Amino acid sequence: MSVTANHVKRAFKYRFYPTGAQAAELSRTFGCVRKVYNMALQARTEAWTLRQERINYNATSAMLTAWKKTEELSYLSEVSSVPLQQALRHLQGAFANFWLKRAKYPTLKSRKKSRRSAEYTSSAFRYRDGVLTLAKMAEPLDIVWSRPLPEGAVPSTVTVSQDSAGRWFVSMLCDDRPTMPAPVNAAVGIDAGITSLVTLSTGEKITNPKHERRDRRRLAKAQRELSRKAKGSANREKARKKVARVHARIADRRRDFLHKLTTRLVRENQTVVIEDLTVRNMLKNRKLARSISDASWTELRSMLEYKAQWYGRELIAVDRWFPSSRLCSACGTLQGRMPLNVREWTCGCGTTHDRDVNAAENILAAGLAAAACGDGVRPQRSTPGGRSSVKQEVVPPPRSRAAAQPRG
Repeated sequence: MSVTANHVKRAFKYRFYPTGAQAAELSRTFGCVRKVYNMALQARTEAWTLRQERINYNATSAMLTAWKKTEELSYLSEVSSVPLQQALRHLQGAFANFWLKRAKYPTLKSRKKSRRSAEYTSSAFRYRDGVLTLAKMAEPLDIVWSRPLPEGAVPSTVTVSQDSAGRWFVSMLCDDRPTMPAPVNAAVGIDAGITSLVTLSTGEKITNPKHERRDRRRLAKAQRELSRKAKGSANREKARKKVARVHARIADRRRDFLHKLTTRLVRENQTVVIEDLTVRNMLKNRKLARSISDASWTELRSMLEYKAQWYGRELIAVDRWFPSSRLCSACGTLQGRMPLNVREWTCGCGTTHDRDVNAAENILAAGLAAAACGDGVRPQRSTPGGRSSVKQEVVPPPRSRAAAQPRG
């Protein structure tokens, strides 16, 4: 038995292989998008710096029309106007996030480092019977349909991109109603780690594949070859793409594993409880930074968040300061400082705990308890240092400095 979930917007990403003419047209479009974005950003920055004037999307759109009429920027008229207008809308969104203090001030796009992409709305492409044709192109894109679009779905926007390894992708945004098995009563607590990527409150440990470590030797070899090439040479560009392909392989395998894991967790449980980890701060540990980055806890949480929303599941984040590893799940006694090399410990009540399993059980109990009280146990990511009442309810105030240490 299955139920229909909420109406959502989903992007379906496919790889495609452009012809020489299509690749040239798209490359020109990417360059024009970057140029328009940077010029509009500079205009808005100067207007505020010199005249304390805010320029909105409509003003930059009028500027774009004027730019196209100049001899120096007449090449902007050679590509589709829709991706250029979308670049101005993206800039407007970046400023909106900056004003709401959700992001930093927008920065200029770099030819070498920024993502190469262009967004087309429905007026700039034609999609019919699985054939996609973009504006300014005579032939459709040669897309590898690795999975079908939802039945009856029509893309509202199409984003074409090229990654650093030279691969071409097209992403189609469609309306969808994902289906999922009927609600279940199961709940699970998740403790994130390095040796075991996640440990579940059921006692199951899911081994960390360590994709970066598996390809570390290949990556180091490619990077050594790159370092020997002369800057600006064709051989250096070939070596750079070789390094990029190794990175792409690592990222693809990691993303595939996380998708399968998070889908399984959301499919099997109605409630999922996790920790509100501050990965950015944890990366300051030089000894563990590489392993933490390879584990990709932030992407794991992001996938759990949107999949839980799609399928009507509940995701609860427990306060980052909750001492899940040092709290006995049997009697509730809080232990003293516990270094990372302590993987098993015995409480005074006689119970022997596996460090990670005990932490997962405590995370689940804390999340369910706080949710039952109607208390907010999911602090906003943008709120630094915010503590929920989970710790204050479950754990008594520490009496000693050692007891006040967060779990390791």
